[in-house]
Amino acid sequence: MTSRVQTHDRSGSTKATPLKEICSRALAPKSEWPDKDEFLDVIYWSRQIFGILLGIVWGIIPLKGFLGLVLFAGISCGVVYLYAINFQAIDEEAYGGPWELVKEGFMTSFAGFLVTWIIFYTGLHYDAIMAAKA
Repeated sequence: MTSRVQTHDRSGSTKATPLKEICSRALAPKSEWPDKDEFLDVIYWSRQIFGILLGIVWGIIPLKGFLGLVLFAGISCGVVYLYAINFQAIDEEAYGGPWELVKEGFMTSFAGFLVTWIIFYTGLHYDAIMAAKA
């Protein structure tokens, strides 16, 4: 049984695309994206994974404060933009401009990043936090 991803286009019709096909297009440079929503889904889910990975790294380092937030936003937006423009060579205007690409999935990724960062930072550095308070 193969996994299929259901996408809904703007006209309301449903289309099922094999997950393997979407992943192979996402990893291949300059792929064709006949369905714009599939490409936006790739950005969305990639950003979720990337946010969790950055949260783990920030928790291990231990990075804290405003610097961690700004670095996450800059790296996350920069990676998405470079992936879309340089690696996939898409026309940003076809997707509503650079802002639409950069903001796709940002807030949910930010939430996942924060939760992961807080859990890892607290779990790994609890003793140092308590020693500083004493």
